[in-house]
Amino acid sequence: MHISDMVMHVDNFLGENTRRNIEKALAAKKGIIHAHFNEKRPHLMLVSYDTDRTSSFEVLAQMMGQQVRAERIG
Repeated sequence: MHISDMVMHVDNFLGENTRRNIEKALAAKKGIIHAHFNEKRPHLMLVSYDTDRTSSFEVLAQMMGQQVRAERIG
């Protein structure tokens, strides 16, 4: 297992309930260990994932599947 972190900038304005639902949906996906929005900067999300099971491109695609526009910034 090789864990990597990435920070995503979310373009959409999302309410708290929507952010929590997205966190839960992503955390349930193959290879994603943790997904969490920053409370002070709700347009930023940290995702920890196993690079042996998924990639940053797949994580971004899963965000798009949630009808959310995002880009990797770190």
